[in-house]
Amino acid sequence: MHPTPRFARFYRLIGLTVLAIGLFGGAAPASASTGSGWLRLAHLSPNTPAVDVYLYSFHNPKALVVVHHVAYGTISGYQKVPTGEYTVAMRKAGAAASTPPVISTTVDIQSGAAYTVAGMGPANGLRLQVLRDRLVTPKGKALVRIIQASLTQHMVTLRAGRSLLARNVPFASVTSYKVVKPGTWVVSARGRTEHTSSEIALTAGSIHTIVVLDNPGDIKLDDLVDAAGSKVAPSGAPATGYGGMAPRPGGQPGSDLPWLALVGAGLLLSVAGVRKATRPAGAHATGGRRPTAIR
Repeated sequence: MHPTPRFARFYRLIGLTVLAIGLFGGAAPASASTGSGWLRLAHLSPNTPAVDVYLYSFHNPKALVVVHHVAYGTISGYQKVPTGEYTVAMRKAGAAASTPPVISTTVDIQSGAAYTVAGMGPANGLRLQVLRDRLVTPKGKALVRIIQASLTQHMVTLRAGRSLLARNVPFASVTSYKVVKPGTWVVSARGRTEHTSSEIALTAGSIHTIVVLDNPGDIKLDDLVDAAGSKVAPSGAPATGYGGMAPRPGGQPGSDLPWLALVGAGLLLSVAGVRKATRPAGAHATGGRRPTAIR
């Protein structure tokens, strides 16, 4: 019977320990991010000047994205982001990132959910409102909701053809979604002194947010398609300033490399320990060859 080589058990123990650390450590970030959601940003305060919008991952002082000079009426496309808590902050356009934000809020992104974070209200009462966006419609129907962002018309009534969508919607408010029969409708909005209309196709399975905005000389409508079909996720991206905002799930790019290195090191040490344990005594001193038999 050959005795166990010196340090073989030690190699195996250390190797298995390092391997376990690498496997469990590498798995931790993946389990911390269980999916993704969608987020879009909007500036809907008519008398608030342009702002710079910052998005931070919670407890991370470094902004994931900065969108500069966002003017009233600007609404970004959806951006896919990992689940978790985020902070949205607005600063005056051109202000240093170190200055206190004009306003900020937090949003908790749930897996498979979509959100709109909108700056709303008058400048002296500006707030950031987090809206949960619907992604599923009743079969064969469309959904429509209204964001009333016209300051010149404090109350607005909206119709699709002759069907009432919402009556006397106050400024800086959001209606619930309304089930609508599919079709191409002339959607009209009427305030106390101004009115407008727009032809909007409300197809089966589509979800729309219609935004009422101030416009020089009249109000106007902005039709946002939240989703088209119950199995189609939000899509689209804003024109500028939003690319690459989503951090890699579980950390920054390359964050798996240390864990992979630990796994590799653990495997090598474990294999080395097994090889040493199976070699005859004295094999280490001769480069792995059996010693010459003494006759």
